[in-house]
Amino acid sequence: MKNKNLAFIDIETTGFNVETQEIIEIGCVIVAQNDGIPGEVIDEFDLKVKPEHLEAADPEALSVNGYNEAEWLFAMDLMQAMKVFAEKTKDCIFVAHNAAFDWSFIAKAFATTNVENQMYYAKLDTISFAFAKLHQDPSAGKYSLGALCDRFGITNDRAHTALADARATAEVYRALVAL
Repeated sequence: MKNKNLAFIDIETTGFNVETQEIIEIGCVIVAQNDGIPGEVIDEFDLKVKPEHLEAADPEALSVNGYNEAEWLFAMDLMQAMKVFAEKTKDCIFVAHNAAFDWSFIAKAFATTNVENQMYYAKLDTISFAFAKLHQDPSAGKYSLGALCDRFGITNDRAHTALADARATAEVYRALVAL
């Protein structure tokens, strides 16, 4: 596990309900890992996914993540996106901020499309990692991605876009490993 690549993943969705809402963007930063230490970025990608059920979308979710038809005009369908995602993340460890949320939508997308998940079985959650490292620090009251970026001096000018948040998650992870 210490030498598997890390796939820092963030998704944007049409809402919080994995049963009725859907992924509209997947951002990923793949980082080499050397004996448990994150190294160089070896790949990054952003996949816009064409929503199939906008009628089920939460308008607030669409507003927060900046969905608009013009930017999604040439988006992939979910099947295409999951094939690209599966190939690029093969043998990687899934890492996300609030991994349970992101993984629930990714797992459903794999199941819906019948695309094989080729990632390594382990999953890491930067919220849990941050709590484990910082819980005794009285100044650590929040563990949101934004709060941790502020704490570690990480700039995330495009928060709530998948690739920007995946990059920020990778930087937060680096900062936590260095503590």
